[in-house]
This record gives sequence, structure tokens and C-alpha cells, in this order.
Amino acid sequence: MAPRWFNSLAAAPLALALAIGPAASAQALVPYVYVPRAQELEAAGLGIAQAATRLLRLGQADDAARLAGLTVQLLPNDPRGWVLLAEAQLRSNQIKSAGQSLARAKELDPRNPGIWFAEGSLALRDGQPGQAVGLLETGLRFDSKNPGAHFDLGNAHLLLNNPQAALGSFDRASGLRKDFWEAINNQGLVLYELGRNDDAIRRWRRALEINPKAAEPMLALAAALHTRPGDQKEALEMASQALAIEPNYVLDAYQKEQLWGPRLRSSTRVLLDNPAIKAATDRANANATGSSDGEDSGEE
Repeated sequence: MAPRWFNSLAAAPLALALAIGPAASAQALVPYVYVPRAQELEAAGLGIAQAATRLLRLGQADDAARLAGLTVQLLPNDPRGWVLLAEAQLRSNQIKSAGQSLARAKELDPRNPGIWFAEGSLALRDGQPGQAVGLLETGLRFDSKNPGAHFDLGNAHLLLNNPQAALGSFDRASGLRKDFWEAINNQGLVLYELGRNDDAIRRWRRALEINPKAAEPMLALAAALHTRPGDQKEALEMASQALAIEPNYVLDAYQKEQLWGPRLRSSTRVLLDNPAIKAATDRANANATGSSDGEDSGEE
């Protein structure tokens, strides 16, 4: 049984409703819902996209992917949002989802070279260099002056054992961007495998002029110099410095992951077996992780 005061309180709303009339009662039952205009939705989506881009620059890929997901919900027909989402997913290791986002972006804007380049990079990362070549070459038909795409194409050719095609792509990449030391470094990788040691040495010295702290050209150059009797001292000093910067280069598997060919890896083994740098190689072996999350100039 309800308390005695319930009956008097319960009667009050009914009396109020009768006094106000049916129109006011109906109005109270249908709340007003604001529906944003298309322009407001677009502005909100673009604002969220800008926030996602800032998070990507800060390295917060997971949070960026969540925001980019909101962007494509608000702007489902804007390919830029899908490309942004794909990049955030790729950086947060959501590889399958990134591929789906890129496919949607390409449906919306099939002539956008950036989408083809991103798909090519994804295929390269997924261990499909043949597919990467087709995607990258299609993108380059729309934009032939993209140094990053030429670099990725060179890496794909290198993985497919097409050294001359790889060298041409790296040449174009470095020609389009003069400070592209990674492309110059990879020219050296190809030239050394072709037996053009002096040309490779020149490329690696050039790469180090641009980035004096780059471990990859530093160790590769050291391995090449170590084969020449007059350059042994410089080679040993350079090797010790390179291993201090990036210990993973002490590992043959890591060198191979960075697209070092068998000839350069063999020369590097001889160098690292030199007793004069045993302390440096021991430290590197102790600190090596085998991860390519750090310097990744071979496959960038």
C-alpha cells in the first residue's frame, strides 16, 4: 500500500494537465531534437580530422585511428578521411583494416596518386613486392614526381631481384629530393652487389654528408673500406661508431631485413670478426633487439 500522501500528489499532475489542455500535454511529450545541417557536419568532421592528424604527428596512432573513424562516419564520401584513417590504422598495426580503408578511398577517388602509393607501401610491408610494383607504377602515372613512391618502387624491385630497375628508382628518388639520404644509401646497396665498390663508397659518403649519424651507410661504408688495406683504421672506427648508434646492425638477419645483399653482408661479417672491435661488437650483441622500429632506411 502506498503512503497516504501519494494519492494527493498523484492527483496534482492530472488536474494540471486538464487545466492546461491537450495541446500543452502533447507538447511536453515530444522533446525538440536539433538536427545539424550538412555544413555543420562537414565542419565537425574536418575539425576531428585535424585533431587526428595532430595525434598522428605526436605518435598517438591508436587515438588518431579512433578520431579518424569518427571523421569517416561524419564524412563517408570524402576520400581524405579514409586515407587518414588508413594511415592511422597502418601506424597502429591494423594492417587488414588499413587495406579496407584504402580500398574505400580508391572507390571514391580512383585517380588520387596518394591512395595508390599508400596501397603500394602496404603491399610492400605485407611482403608482396610484385603487387607493390603495379600499385606504385599506377600511382606514378598520376604523379611522377613523388620521391617516396620512387623509393618504395626501388625497394620492391630490390626484393624482386631487379637491381638495375631498383637503381633507376633510387636515382629518381634522390634526384627529386636532394637530401633523400635513404635513397642515396640504397643506391650504394645496389652498386655494391653489382661489384661497383667505388661508386657504392661515394654514395655512402654522400649519405653521411647529409646525415652524419645514420648508422646504415656508416656501417656499410666501413665494410666496403675494410676490404681496402689503406682504409682499415677508418673502417674500424666507423664500424664501432655505427654499432653504438644502432646495435641491431650487428645481426645478419637485421641487415637482410634492411635489404642488404649477400655480398655486403659477407664483407660486414669479415669486418665484425676483426678482434680490434670485439668490445664494440660484444656491446652491440648485448643491446641488439632485432627490431626494425628504429632506423628503417632500407624499407622506408
